[in-house]
Order: sequence, then C-alpha cells, then structure tokens
Amino acid sequence: MRWDSRQLEALAAVVAEGSFDAAAQALHVTPSAVSQRIRALESAAGSVLVRRSRPVGATASGQALLRLARQTELLGAEVAAELGTEDAGSGFVTVPLAVSADSLATWVLPALAQVDGVTFDLHRADDSRTADLLREGVVMAAVTSQTAQVQGCRSIPLGIMRYRPACTRAFAERWFPQGPTPDTLAVAPVVVFDRTDDLQDAYLRDRAPRARPPRHHVPSTVEYEETIRLGLGWGMLLDRPSIGGLLSTAGGGITLLEPDAIVDVPLHLQQWKLRSAVLDRVTTALRKEATRELLPA
Repeated sequence: MRWDSRQLEALAAVVAEGSFDAAAQALHVTPSAVSQRIRALESAAGSVLVRRSRPVGATASGQALLRLARQTELLGAEVAAELGTEDAGSGFVTVPLAVSADSLATWVLPALAQVDGVTFDLHRADDSRTADLLREGVVMAAVTSQTAQVQGCRSIPLGIMRYRPACTRAFAERWFPQGPTPDTLAVAPVVVFDRTDDLQDAYLRDRAPRARPPRHHVPSTVEYEETIRLGLGWGMLLDRPSIGGLLSTAGGGITLLEPDAIVDVPLHLQQWKLRSAVLDRVTTALRKEATRELLPA
C-alpha cells in the first residue's frame, strides 16, 4: 500500500504538537486541512489512528503509521540535505530522543553537543519508561533500562548508572543513630524524584520491605540533590566516577547510609533499525560519552 506523505506528515505533527490546532500552525495550514488529512489516512488504514484527547495520542494502529511517518521524515530530510534542495531548509534534521532526567542532567547533553546539523526533540521520562515512547513511535531512540528489545529496534549496551543512599550527617544522626534499620527506614523522610521513581523503593525492598516512609516528591535532578543537601530527607544520589564520585559532587556534610549499598541501573540505547547517517552519528556520540561517564556494563 502507498501512503500519502502529507497525511503521514499531519499524523506526526498532531502527535508531536498535541492538538490539531497546534499541528496546523506547525504545518502552516488550516486546522480543517489537518483534520481532512487525518480522516483520509484513517480511511486508508481502515482504523482510528489518533485519540481525540488532550494531548492527542496515537492508537495502536496509529503508532505503526507514526513510526513510518518519522522514518519517512528523517530519510527525506537527509536526502534533501545531501542534494542541497530547497526542501533542505536550514540543513538541520530533527531527532526525537527519550531520556531520563539524570542522564539528561549529566552525560547526554555533552554527547548531543558533538552532533552537528541535528536538532533534538527531547522527551524526559524514567529510564524504565523511555522505551514506551519508542514503542509508540513518539521517538526514534531511547536511553532505557529496559533490556527486552523493542520490536523493530536494535539495542546497544551503554553502561551502568550507580546510585548510593545518602543524606546529611545531621539527618543521619537524628534519624539513623544506629544506622538504617527497618524501624528507622519506616519513619525517616525520603526524597523521590516522582511517582515513577523506583530507586529508593529498590533499596527499601531489601532492607525494610514493609516500610512506607514519608516522601518528598522533587521532579528535578538539581533540586532533588539540593533537597537532600538541605536535610529534608535521604535519597539515592548518582555516583559519578568521572568527577570524583558522589561525595565530592554532593558537597560537604553528606554521608552514606551504608558504605557498600548500591543500586545499579544498566542503560541501553534502543533505536530504530533504520539505515540513517544521522542516527549513526547520534549513536556514536552517545556511546562515546557513556564510556566516559558510566560504569562498564
């Protein structure tokens, strides 16, 4: 079956922008034109492709065509840039990428800075959930902790992000005078990133599986670390060997709950099985920076 490129473009724009009106602005057409293209594409596919919600999302059938739309857009932009046609515009190709907040705040941006001629549409999600965006066709690649290979994608091991439970010395003296016990872990406030963050619970499951301590939710890497430094609670801090480890980055007054306690998160780069020079350059940059910043897998 042949698919209409303008209809695929409309589908990608609607999902990316979240609404028909925003997609119309991005495509420089009317909302009516976008609706007509989506209806025509749905007619050709024989199924509903988008959920008319806020924001608009792709159905299971829509996800398959969304991947096709993204791939067509990428390859078309590469060819236009290579030929130097008017369609090449500024010469930049956009790559949607899913990544966690900690990776984004530490090693991913330095990697992406090495890639010329590419603009990035970054989607932030927990490492365990970034692969969902890849599966849905929203992104072309994802840095993920999911080991199972997403259908139609290849998986490349990147390394390990290591976390250690830490708090201020004053907090430890108040809440853990005899060290972290099941009883103290059940009542000491803990800092979590958001409601999908499982790092602290992974530590608790091994030591106090029934514990339900008070929680601070702080969905920002910088502010998360600052919350721990200010003594509001304990939490899992990223250990970065490349700049001297956790304690040097956390600043004075920080101590480990247990010197030998760690939670390791193996990371993989999963991306479409697509012959693309742009994706190859992005992959090379991410792997290079991961080798410097992450522990060997």
